[in-house]
Amino acid sequence: MKKNIALIFALIGWFALIAQYYLHIENRISSLLEANFRFFTYFTILVNLIVTIYFTSVAFKKQGAEDKNIGYLTAITVYITIVGVTYQIILRGTWQPTGLQRIVDELLHSIMPVLTIIFWYLFENKAKVKYSQILKWAVFPIVYLIVILFRGSFSGFYPYPFVDVTALGLTKVLINSLFITILFFIISFLYIRIGKALKK
Repeated sequence: MKKNIALIFALIGWFALIAQYYLHIENRISSLLEANFRFFTYFTILVNLIVTIYFTSVAFKKQGAEDKNIGYLTAITVYITIVGVTYQIILRGTWQPTGLQRIVDELLHSIMPVLTIIFWYLFENKAKVKYSQILKWAVFPIVYLIVILFRGSFSGFYPYPFVDVTALGLTKVLINSLFITILFFIISFLYIRIGKALKK
């Protein structure tokens, strides 16, 4: 059952990512090369890509193969929960997509987070996930933030309004980033705490 569910979720993820890439390239206002760089500076895209690759690997993993990456599913569930929460609270009201873009938008920001949480609930080995792993999980979002701020300093492009140094200034962006970092640690702690409670 696990492999079948993972395959279905992977197919949904790949459809959403490929469709979003197509729309992004079709509607680009920059060169093709720059458009490709920008596509992969969105945290939503990177996290959905990680999640989709994870589901794909689970779907095609050999039967009975031992999962040595305890906590990995919790980590990516934290990441995509942040994607969903940030979008619903901060970004949803900033634009009104229509047609295929609206479908893709909901898949990436709403459906995939919910599917990942369901998969975490059903299949994560929650008892073995440790609080000490949270610091390791934090490396990805911190490195991501550094990269987009560095690249934005010479390209002028920032993927999200709350990290737009040009519009907000560096101080405000760092404050916003601090709040998101705190949110990351809170969500990570809650997943581990809830997971251990569910096991009991």
